[in-house]
Amino acid sequence: MDAFSLNARQSAILWLAGFREACSLHRVFIFCFSSKALAIRTGQCFMLNGLIFLGSLFMFNSVVIPTLLWILPSECGQFGSEHLCQSGTALALYSFTRHVLVELFYLFWFYPLYGFSIILSNMWYNNIARHAFEVLKSKGLHLAKVPAERSSSDNQNGMYSSRPSGLEGFQVVAALLIPYIGTGISCLLNAWMYAYYCFEYKWNLSELSLDRRLEFFETNWAFFAGFGSPCVLAVCFFSRLVSYGVMAMLFPLFVLTAAGSQAEQVIDFIRRDWSGGGPGKFPIFYAADTLSMLVLRFFPNVRRDSDQFS
Repeated sequence: MDAFSLNARQSAILWLAGFREACSLHRVFIFCFSSKALAIRTGQCFMLNGLIFLGSLFMFNSVVIPTLLWILPSECGQFGSEHLCQSGTALALYSFTRHVLVELFYLFWFYPLYGFSIILSNMWYNNIARHAFEVLKSKGLHLAKVPAERSSSDNQNGMYSSRPSGLEGFQVVAALLIPYIGTGISCLLNAWMYAYYCFEYKWNLSELSLDRRLEFFETNWAFFAGFGSPCVLAVCFFSRLVSYGVMAMLFPLFVLTAAGSQAEQVIDFIRRDWSGGGPGKFPIFYAADTLSMLVLRFFPNVRRDSDQFS
């Protein structure tokens, strides 16, 4: 078997392991049964993002829009007067009125609810992760201990001396502009982004250094691509607002599966029989880090301040 086929096979095995870890939803029930506060917060996420946000979108599309089309018809056959239909003025006026009413509905309901959901959900995610961490400590379970033996020249040179640039979302959007393969690349980047966010809560609470977590993430890129895939598959077939609502509702479940995951042991168990340790490191954050450095060149004071905390 040539080197490429071997690496592809090993990457697929790690991807499947990550996918299986993400789908281990029984951990969610264990956490919820172990902590009433965690169960309440998880339920609140479902209520806000599922019942209220997604419910509002469903009611809008299934009730409000059909009602507007009934009151302000868009086809000539729905008019009572043939003269009004032939002139075209009524159709244009009705269309404009519908458009204004729809935009007002988004402006005064969906967008404020969207912003409110982002703020409140992020607060709840932190609470959920903290309660899960407390459950793990109370049960004496293994916390995140990323092996340090896999080092690289980038890590030794302190390439990642501050927190991630926050430009990963820009990478995802930019990838969509690539012809033919842009959508696939964007989905892969999304999977990595969601996987990192899920594990970041656990790593932060475990006080794991940024250098070690990024090294571990980039070394085991196939595993984390698999872990983030259920997150992406849950949203890639919907519109932007619906995708947000679905992801905001499901995200705490994946945070909990990440908290209960023994990712380090799973990966080491798989890699230990592979000569050379399996697929090598892939610089996932290189583009975002390089771009952030280019941006910071225009703000030398900001860069100087960030260097002081690195």
